[in-house]
Amino acid sequence: MRHLKTAVGLVLTAVMLFPVYWMINVSFTRDQDMRKSPPNWFPVNGTLDGYRAVLEEQLPYLGTSLVVGLGTVALTLLLAAPAAYSLAKLRPRGGGALSFVLLIAQMIPGIIMAMGFYAIFLTTGVLNTVPGLIVADSTLAVPFAVLILTTFMSGIPEELLQAARTDGAGVVRTFVSIVLPVSRNSLITVSLFAFLWAWSDFIFASTLDQGGDHQPITLGIYHYIGNNNQEWNAIMATAVIASIPATILLVIAQRYVAAGVTAGAVKD
Repeated sequence: MRHLKTAVGLVLTAVMLFPVYWMINVSFTRDQDMRKSPPNWFPVNGTLDGYRAVLEEQLPYLGTSLVVGLGTVALTLLLAAPAAYSLAKLRPRGGGALSFVLLIAQMIPGIIMAMGFYAIFLTTGVLNTVPGLIVADSTLAVPFAVLILTTFMSGIPEELLQAARTDGAGVVRTFVSIVLPVSRNSLITVSLFAFLWAWSDFIFASTLDQGGDHQPITLGIYHYIGNNNQEWNAIMATAVIASIPATILLVIAQRYVAAGVTAGAVKD
């Protein structure tokens, strides 16, 4: 029975990963072999022309996406961590209502938010700018981050915070020196999701940064498909390269996401 489950799991995994494999295969396939029937299941007589074209044309888009992703992570943590600490431990008046509002905010369709941001950014002069895109992407990550961090910080033992207050630490010092280090894994989790949302965003990018000088990789792929709709190896090579940063982050952060750090933190 165990072997049967393993075999079924392997088959399902292969089916789910096949599009990724085919994307990589096509990225190395020559143009003249693209419509071959039956297709080559392996990149026979492969070429690197697609990757050369990507490195020549798509690097600025990748750089912009990296800046937007890191900026979104920084802004998300800057807003979400103090808010979560306040809701979890300081318990301000109206905190329950605020948590409910944050939950509802995640249900608003992105296109509606994009239209609202378009009117605001057009008035304030930040349309088609990287900072404007960072602010817009953060609106998706902040509510999620506050809810996740609030849940985690609620589990931090009160004895640990009381010990810090006994040693003379104020609210800010307790937050910086105790709560943030203990919440490391949850901070890494929300940072990962914030970066991935910003990296893969297309709705905000296409609405708020369509005419900007610095555009993210999602728009780069979109324009590249429109301008080179016959060069599928270059298109797939772009997709492969765009997937590398997200894959690396997922592999690195995987062990932090589910780990707990509060065990043994309480003073005896």
